[in-house]
Amino acid sequence: MASPLFRTKPLARLLADTETEAHKLRRSLGVWDLVALGIGCIIGVGIFVLPGVEAAKHAGPGIILSFAIAGVACACSALCYAELAAMIPVAGSAYTYGYATLGELPAWIIGWDLILEYMVAACLVSIGWSAYFSNLLNNILRPWGAALPPALTNSPLDWSDTAHKFVATGAVINLPAIFIVALLTFLLLRGIKESSRINLIIVIVKSAVILFFIALAAWHVNPSNWQPFMPFGFGGVMTAAAIVFLAFVGFDAVSTAAEEAKNPQRDMPWGIMGSLAVATILYMAVSAIMTGVVPYEKLGVADPVALVLNELRMPWASAIVSVGAIAGITSVLLVLILAQPRILFVMSRDGLLPPAMSRVHKRFRTPHVTTIVTGFIVAVASGLLPIRVVAELCSIGTLFAFIIVCAGVVVLRYARKDLYRPFKVPLFPFLPILGALLCAYLMVNLPITAWERFLIWLALGLAIYAFYGRRKSRLREVPPSSPSPPAP
Repeated sequence: MASPLFRTKPLARLLADTETEAHKLRRSLGVWDLVALGIGCIIGVGIFVLPGVEAAKHAGPGIILSFAIAGVACACSALCYAELAAMIPVAGSAYTYGYATLGELPAWIIGWDLILEYMVAACLVSIGWSAYFSNLLNNILRPWGAALPPALTNSPLDWSDTAHKFVATGAVINLPAIFIVALLTFLLLRGIKESSRINLIIVIVKSAVILFFIALAAWHVNPSNWQPFMPFGFGGVMTAAAIVFLAFVGFDAVSTAAEEAKNPQRDMPWGIMGSLAVATILYMAVSAIMTGVVPYEKLGVADPVALVLNELRMPWASAIVSVGAIAGITSVLLVLILAQPRILFVMSRDGLLPPAMSRVHKRFRTPHVTTIVTGFIVAVASGLLPIRVVAELCSIGTLFAFIIVCAGVVVLRYARKDLYRPFKVPLFPFLPILGALLCAYLMVNLPITAWERFLIWLALGLAIYAFYGRRKSRLREVPPSSPSPPAP
């Protein structure tokens, strides 16, 4: 008999679980809500934070190429997500797809990895939000000789590459980061439709601000700033590509809302692929302008777009862009904090986490317990950790999840040819295999510290599964109304 560790969850049972009244989420999202969720999550930290940090540290002007490489790898993975999301319209994203195709243990590993991905990404975005918020308020307060105290707007810890340990920065806590996480957690408790409407408004605002920055700064590009194009070599470009890959995590977040979509079979592929296409174009354009206006060595800050406009002596424009950046990063954080609780919710519904985590609010029909837990952890971490450490840790989790999704499409195409697929990955199996290989190559290029933290996190997750999830799994129970599965 096959090992229960690799027993897959039948598609019929996955769909049946979504209709259980105690665990049923409200279907209220249309196609434009899903596209806006994707754009809301993808376009934010990738434009307003990461290009500057990675240009200064790893890629130089080659950050433009880094985004192109990451975009190609992401497109292959996004097509695989679109196929699985249309075929398996269940919350849980890659965790659910892994459970249906690869088995319980791989699904647990994916789910545990997604917890790392979304929580760490939310920490990264909230830290970036804090930097832009502080820049905006300081520009407003400067004429009166006032400013926010740095001790309350920065991380008290930083990572020393030479000492290989955390060191104190002198700051006390990043208070704005904690504030925004708490505010959005409260909003998400109120309902998915309300959160989606606010996200749509924010997406419109930040898109207008990005186009404003492009129109304003493009005239000041100095091509000499693009020389040398790859000062850290091609290896630096690939390292940056591996890290900025997390900027595309938004389409993955769209798939976590599958249970709340009105017509997921039709709308999920549109939400995933449409948002990805828009994001890739804007990332490359903003990166080119940013590195063309300011030498890449100066861009290693948490608010590089504001820095560019300050260098051009346009504080008024910097203030406007800071408003757009705050709006854009807010929508990213909103979707990340929306996605994470739904991963925990589905894992709990499958019995792999405590049952309290799959409770649904009686009035708002939201996973309120996991939303509160997520908000608390993200708020604490974002108030204490530096942006550089968080960025590296998030990327490795994202890449690993994408590899599993690409592999899941290949496995399911051959193992379950009978299943109806509203959307199919073109050029099968070339594109899924290419997506998995590109993601694996990007993982190899991540810093060793990211691998060390990832392996520690993975070991902790396997221990929890061994002592709790394996014994409590609902898949070990054969439903009374269902016949026992035949032995292989």
